[in-house]
Amino acid sequence: MKIIVQPNYEALSKRAAEIVREEMEKKRNIVLGLATGSTPLGLYKELIRMHKEEGLDFSQVTTFNLDEYIGIDYDDPNSYHYFMESNLFNHINIDRENTFIPDTNVEDLEAYCKEYDRLIEEKGGIDLQILGIGVNGHIGFNEPDEELKVGTNIVNLTESTIQANSRFFDSIDQVPQNAVTMGIGTIMKAKQIILLASGKSKHEVMKELIKGDKITTQLPASLLLLHPNVTVILDEEAYRG
Repeated sequence: MKIIVQPNYEALSKRAAEIVREEMEKKRNIVLGLATGSTPLGLYKELIRMHKEEGLDFSQVTTFNLDEYIGIDYDDPNSYHYFMESNLFNHINIDRENTFIPDTNVEDLEAYCKEYDRLIEEKGGIDLQILGIGVNGHIGFNEPDEELKVGTNIVNLTESTIQANSRFFDSIDQVPQNAVTMGIGTIMKAKQIILLASGKSKHEVMKELIKGDKITTQLPASLLLLHPNVTVILDEEAYRG
């Protein structure tokens, strides 16, 4: 696990974007795994700038998103479909047929989860996966638990995650209780992973992860210690508290 500490959130975002651009230039039809939430917003803003000002080309790129809420309309500003459209896809030259976000409105969600993993494999697997991390150590919506699912699956969100995500909603009662997420195994199959962490609220969980001395399902991100190509980019606040 490679650790890169940046002075602030803006520098973190730019460093992450540079790595993504490098990989895109190596492989024009790259498959990217994308995250939502506040942490990757700066990365997406910088990628948009690179596209508009420097001609970064997304025309052959395929994307798969980590997760999506259950029980929320896709045109709701809090859905991850809406998030990706407004914060990235609407501003770059990506083919919408090559963008995939879990569809939580299908009748048979369990069968769909298996299909999502199959589709990732069909596209050649994820070349570069972007991750954030929850204050409880979750990646995607793989929450701390006695056991974790390998493939894409349906999850019940923990109280801490619901509380953390309530800042995006008018009230905590509006936060969905369930989601579909890539499983740990799906994430770990990515050829390269970038984990982003910003702010004092992430300091404790990042301190635990960076120690690198144990793997536990109670800290789902710790399983990344087994991956051969993970880069952690964090700012000073997340690193030093």
